[in-house]
Amino acid sequence: MTNQDILKTAMLQSSIDSHCEMEDFLSDQNKIVISAPHPQARKYLDLPFSCDLTSYGNNIVASVSADLAGPVQKYLDTYPVAHCFETPNMYVLNEEVKKHKACICFMAEYFLPDADIIQPLSCQYPTRLLEPNDFQSYYLPQWHNALSEQRRHLDRMAIGAFDGGQLVGLAGCSADCDTMWQIGVDVLPAYRRQGIAAALTSRLAVEILKREIVPFYCCAWSNIRSARNAIKSGFKPAWVQLTAKSIAFTSTMNQPPE
Repeated sequence: MTNQDILKTAMLQSSIDSHCEMEDFLSDQNKIVISAPHPQARKYLDLPFSCDLTSYGNNIVASVSADLAGPVQKYLDTYPVAHCFETPNMYVLNEEVKKHKACICFMAEYFLPDADIIQPLSCQYPTRLLEPNDFQSYYLPQWHNALSEQRRHLDRMAIGAFDGGQLVGLAGCSADCDTMWQIGVDVLPAYRRQGIAAALTSRLAVEILKREIVPFYCCAWSNIRSARNAIKSGFKPAWVQLTAKSIAFTSTMNQPPE
């Protein structure tokens, strides 16, 4: 796959998720669309959106409920694209969605592999490609980024790093949609800062690309360690997304850990 193929695949998927046309992400003008469910949308999305902003850098496509179309259009018309995703302007949007019993909940940056540079990076520990039957015993808290307990049926493949018989690092991928698999990675605390995460992430990405599937990587904007791993592994920033959820859902997420 070329970088153009990879980007087109991601934009096509975003158009399914946002209920718009792929070309909408290439426009210089912002676009408001009414959100709707789709059987080929990313599996973890709760559709329809009340308010979701997606940008590949050119503009913003806002996928919203009908009652928020007017307020969100005003918001997009008022502030520059980049500022719509950050404070203090974001507070204006949050006040509008709060009128509809929602609030800003998720803010994330997504990365795509750079086909010109991505390659398997070296690892000082032996690594092994794992199929689903091989990692069923690894659904444990220390591997919660690599494997999804809630969506085990979507976990397709993983690569583990082993120190003797001990698993010390694990990168896994989830088939979140037909054409794109999301990578997550975990490394035990005692083994961090040794390049294990990048080695596993890059190797898994190459394996996914061999299958004509596009790997993607996501992290919070403030997760510098994770963003650095993406870049070191051969990924580059591709799009950003901001999503509102119900106030009740967000309050549940804000409960302190037990």
